[in-house]
Amino acid sequence: MKKWYNEEYEFTVEVTGFLHGDHTERYCRNGEEPGDKYTCTYGCPVNQQGYGICSKTMMMLYPLMEAIRSGGDLENLGGDSKYSKTIVCPDGCMIFKLTAKPLGNRNFYKGKFWDYPDETTKD
Repeated sequence: MKKWYNEEYEFTVEVTGFLHGDHTERYCRNGEEPGDKYTCTYGCPVNQQGYGICSKTMMMLYPLMEAIRSGGDLENLGGDSKYSKTIVCPDGCMIFKLTAKPLGNRNFYKGKFWDYPDETTKD
């Protein structure tokens, strides 16, 4: 992989608790536990051990991350603040908190970092 663009935001996803119960075994298939933290910029969030976040939870996180990247405010979607929102996983097991941190870099599209690889869009 050759990451060439410095993203605008860094995202942290923290497991804040169980929706029901008090242990992960035979409950959360991915093994999430309160206190687990995942980070990313554009790719999928991974923890310090290199394991990825639950794929079902990622389906919920991606639109929220895109909302932030597009200049949105998560409070307009029931968030805790402009850059954070608490969600429950699709299985109803775990509670997660997504937090975005602006990095001060230019927007991918407004900064004109993206080009078509062919000649179909010449001005």
